[in-house]
Amino acid sequence: MILVDTSVWIDYFNGVPTRETDLLDGFLGTEPLLTGDLILAEVLQGFRGDRDFRRAKAALDTLAYEDMVGRDIALASAGNYRKLRGLGVTVRKTIDVLIATFCIEGGHRLLHADRDFTLMERPLGLVSV
Repeated sequence: MILVDTSVWIDYFNGVPTRETDLLDGFLGTEPLLTGDLILAEVLQGFRGDRDFRRAKAALDTLAYEDMVGRDIALASAGNYRKLRGLGVTVRKTIDVLIATFCIEGGHRLLHADRDFTLMERPLGLVSV
């Protein structure tokens, strides 16, 4: 499965053409895409208008869904964050480490447009699209 990060959804819903939004557009309806609690919260909190919120929620509701955070992912994320810090890599947002760890532990690929995820590929084994 491919988890699509908030960074891509924001550009997609705003009509911003990028390599990642082009990939997402091609994947919709042809590849198994995944979303989860963290992505839903981050994406949907950004809509000001009710109409846009409802449209985005309806689109996201068509994707496979998994709860992303629980005790096991939280503990593995803490370990991953500590490993990165030990290597001199500082990730700006804890939520990105949670998302990356969810993907790593679940064997999911990540479609993103966020440099913090790129920093996690080699040391943690995160697979990006």
